[in-house]
Amino acid sequence: MTSSRQARPESSTSPSRSRGISPGLVMLVLALIGSVAYVLFAITVRDPSQIPLLTSGAVVLGIVFAALAVFCARGTWRAGLQARNGRAILLGLCGGIAAMISAGCFAGAAILFLT
Repeated sequence: MTSSRQARPESSTSPSRSRGISPGLVMLVLALIGSVAYVLFAITVRDPSQIPLLTSGAVVLGIVFAALAVFCARGTWRAGLQARNGRAILLGLCGGIAAMISAGCFAGAAILFLT
């Protein structure tokens, strides 16, 4: 007697995952490029509105780096669960640096706001 079931290849039983770039990362990169361009534009302005422009640019840059730090923290957690230790360490370092830059941007914005 022959079975109506056929043996499946090994590759079809394992779940396939695409390793593409996530939309969240694309949005963060676009926000980072836009906010850095805005801060660079604010530095070149030579009129009384320069300080408010720099303040708002620093706040937006701080928000973007804070979001990047949270994104890296999530990636670190997921890499740790999957036992990808090197990736977890790299994401942890990048997230920590992003958090420090975010804190520096917020501190700079507070100083600029007080002047």
